[in-house]
Amino acid sequence: MNNRIIAGLLGIFLGDFGVHKFYLGKPGKGLLYLAFCWTVIPAIIGFIEGVSYLLMSDREFQAKHGKR
Repeated sequence: MNNRIIAGLLGIFLGDFGVHKFYLGKPGKGLLYLAFCWTVIPAIIGFIEGVSYLLMSDREFQAKHGKR
């Protein structure tokens, strides 16, 4: 089970490198973030995703990102 607080903080602070995507079990998207980490785009998207994870309820987060 993934923790939304950890995923949110990883997205905010390390979203530029896609660490939050690797944590959530999405290595393909994580590699995409990593490939474009030299641009500003993954950092902005990672920050927005991190904040959205923190604003979600636990139930909503697990429904969207929990292990299936």
